[in-house]
Amino acid sequence: MNDPSSGAIIVVPCYNEELRLDTSAFADLADTGRISILFVDDGSTDGTGDAIRTMAEGTRGIDALILPDNGGKAEAVRAGMNAALDRGPAVVGYCDADLATPPGELLRLVGNLEDDVRLSAVFGSRVARLGTSIERSSIRHYLGRVFASIASWSLGVTVYDTQCGAKVFRNTPGLRAALSEPFPSPWGFDVRLLGRLLTGTGAVPGINPEEFLEVPLKEWRDVEGSKVAVGGAAGALVDVVRLRFERSRR
Repeated sequence: MNDPSSGAIIVVPCYNEELRLDTSAFADLADTGRISILFVDDGSTDGTGDAIRTMAEGTRGIDALILPDNGGKAEAVRAGMNAALDRGPAVVGYCDADLATPPGELLRLVGNLEDDVRLSAVFGSRVARLGTSIERSSIRHYLGRVFASIASWSLGVTVYDTQCGAKVFRNTPGLRAALSEPFPSPWGFDVRLLGRLLTGTGAVPGINPEEFLEVPLKEWRDVEGSKVAVGGAAGALVDVVRLRFERSRR
């Protein structure tokens, strides 16, 4: 089995992604030597498991974690992040299997975190600006703005884009504690994770908001075949509102 040993491990959750996996792009990313990749197959029913096993067997810096059942994206990310943390890298993170956030942008996020010791986490943010290429449907953009506004209200901090699938974290006791328990929603877990890091978990104190940085991406694109259904998005919204009231009772 490949054992990623670089300073950063990126977790890639996969569910029935056989036809969308750009294996050459992931291989090129691993070949940079700056990032190792841990694919997590979330109980896929197609050939995803075989595809990522083949990559793991043939490419240094790529490994595969196969989950027996489909537990949802949140649990796939949590299982992968915990497995990555156990290997002791300085930085761990996750991105979507469709590479909506291109490899070069992932490297840039990791570089931002590695270069500033004051930071605990760096998140990609999809902000359409002159000189950038952010390809996102208008509907998803405006729904995202509503969701992010509610998430900011729930967390008590201003976050522009909670749902961008590219996030990297420093390996800290706070991150380990935040990942110790499952998340209530398979899609709203990004907000829950940030909430746990800000508030603290158990005996581990929270992290100062100044230790988080959102970095506007230069490139991002909608990829056909998104697994986020209307019901999932609604469930995530309900979970984020619930989080607000949970935090207010503390």
